[in-house]
Amino acid sequence: MAIRELKVCLLGDTGVGKSSVVCRFVQDHFDHNISPTIGASFLTKTVPCGKELHKFLIWDTAGQERFHSLAPMYYRGSAAAVIVYDITKMDTFQTLKKWVKELKEHGPEDIVVAIAGNKSDLSDIREVPVKEAKEYAESISAIFIETSARNAVNIEELFQKISKYLLKKYIVAFYCNYYMTRIKKCC
Repeated sequence: MAIRELKVCLLGDTGVGKSSVVCRFVQDHFDHNISPTIGASFLTKTVPCGKELHKFLIWDTAGQERFHSLAPMYYRGSAAAVIVYDITKMDTFQTLKKWVKELKEHGPEDIVVAIAGNKSDLSDIREVPVKEAKEYAESISAIFIETSARNAVNIEELFQKISKYLLKKYIVAFYCNYYMTRIKKCC
């Protein structure tokens, strides 16, 4: 079975749960006392996708403003970016839009963007309506999902959606290249 390495970076404000999402995905663990990330941390996990394995090379970036200038180092060359916001804090959703703008201006041309509204277990104090977030994601052709790292809700699904989207993209690219090569040989 072929292994495809996929560089993925997590972006978003401090305290939205980026590290918790990654920790839940990679280690199936939630730490109530997780410390803020300094710079970035790196983890990997390999998952099956169709007839291949996807090895996620995950860069979990720090959310503090002082580390913002380091982010391009992590999203450069990424197959996907997961921008995380806290559903209980509207300002984190507004910051998400700035990350999208930055990725469109400076990120890889074909980067897959996934938007994750984290802390869905706190929906009783929600500030970001699901409809608003979903419509925004659709407007920029991004994957959208709400997650709860604490309760392990939709964490696996987030990365499965990224895997499936990238697999389709690679298949389309393969066939486009294949047929373009055949056309060039014929003409």
